[in-house]
Amino acid sequence: MDEEKLLIRIAEMYYQEDKNQSQIAKELNIHRTTISRLLKRSREEGVVQITINYDKSASYSLEQTLEQRFGLKKAVVIPVASELTRQQKEHFLGKAAGDYFLDYVSDGMKIGFSWGHALAAMVEEMGTKSVTNALCLPMIGGPSGKLASEYHVNTIAYAASKKLGCAALMIDSPAITETAELRTALMNNAFNQELSELWQELEVAVFGIGSPILSTNDVWQGFYGEDVIKDLETKGIAGDVLSRFFDKEGVSVKSALDDRIIGLSMDQLKKVPQRIGIAESKEKVGSIHAALKGGILTTLVTTEETAKEILLLD
Repeated sequence: MDEEKLLIRIAEMYYQEDKNQSQIAKELNIHRTTISRLLKRSREEGVVQITINYDKSASYSLEQTLEQRFGLKKAVVIPVASELTRQQKEHFLGKAAGDYFLDYVSDGMKIGFSWGHALAAMVEEMGTKSVTNALCLPMIGGPSGKLASEYHVNTIAYAASKKLGCAALMIDSPAITETAELRTALMNNAFNQELSELWQELEVAVFGIGSPILSTNDVWQGFYGEDVIKDLETKGIAGDVLSRFFDKEGVSVKSALDDRIIGLSMDQLKKVPQRIGIAESKEKVGSIHAALKGGILTTLVTTEETAKEILLLD
């Protein structure tokens, strides 16, 4: 298959058949980075054209209302057509988050990342910027093979560092250890001690927001497991950030995982000056609203339809 036909086929699989890049790579036996490059080219060359009709003033008004109501530094609200697929919405959300992030970051900053779809979309879609002496680092351990590599915190932190032309640290500890004793032992090694100290110096934190409504999906099931999810269902959980759970008021809820997590605590996260949350979808409205009420975010990047639903709850 020549490259032009391949370009069209990949675009069809991604935008019409709603397959992710890993699925396409496996089906066509092509490296995922090639898929990413050809998808970008398909947009640049007009093979794929997505038209959105919207009134910009409506988004601006929603941004102002969110900022005033929840005391945000910034709300970024993007209009997207409701009929777009989840992956298409992620593309636009990632682009908006990446644009805001690039405008904000500067020389010498220490920047923390979480894992997941929203973060992967952001680093994939954002442009490049040269910053000196900056450092990208994970704010939580890895998923121990329970998550596709493209959504792994190390992949995201490294990809962001390449776009910024700066250094990155990787983590080789799991996000959730088997026992609290194992977590203590791992946190005592020299690398994790250094990482823990760097967490205290973070100036920017970028993360997604999880929702228990999505607990049946493969990401939650794979990351937390059935037993943990069943336990959480009894505790009035509204959402999570960095596997730290909170209720509908945004107040932290103690879970069996807390003593086993290698990552920032909620108190540590709230000390980071700029906390950028990226999330959208009707299933996440309650989770985002709770995170806003709890002051977990300083900046929210979301879609217009999600923003409207959030404001209806308040």
